[in-house]
Amino acid sequence: MSYLLNVNGENRVIDVNGDTPLLWVVRENLGLTGTKFGCGVGLCGACTVHLEGTAVRSCTVPIRAVSSNSRITTIEGLSKDRSHPLQIAWIAEQVPQCGYCQPGMLMAAAALLREKPEPNERDIDTAMTNLCRCGTYPRVKRAILRASGHNGRT
Repeated sequence: MSYLLNVNGENRVIDVNGDTPLLWVVRENLGLTGTKFGCGVGLCGACTVHLEGTAVRSCTVPIRAVSSNSRITTIEGLSKDRSHPLQIAWIAEQVPQCGYCQPGMLMAAAALLREKPEPNERDIDTAMTNLCRCGTYPRVKRAILRASGHNGRT
């Protein structure tokens, strides 16, 4: 079946089975490989994208559940030149270690800041449910605080 999607501001038509997870549509059909496969059951968050501005675990969203012309933003669409405040803060705080989970972390953090532009530590702890095997959580928190104007201080 054909689906019309708006991905990173560009209208795209894809022809896939309705049960295909959004993750695989993004990675395999659209070639946007920044979104990662982690657990496949929505627990780890490596596959986080924005669907109509809301952070979703794309491995659990079948494409048939996505409305026609829905706005989808992947890590590639966060900014074209790495100028998003979170990307700048991620670099300043040296967040990534292995980096595999970081696209999903950034997308979850961007959704948090859109909802709460000045989150406190509790807001961050509540919203950031993505898993990081390297344990970069303290640096993630500092980066989110820095991007929100707290200068990275907790």
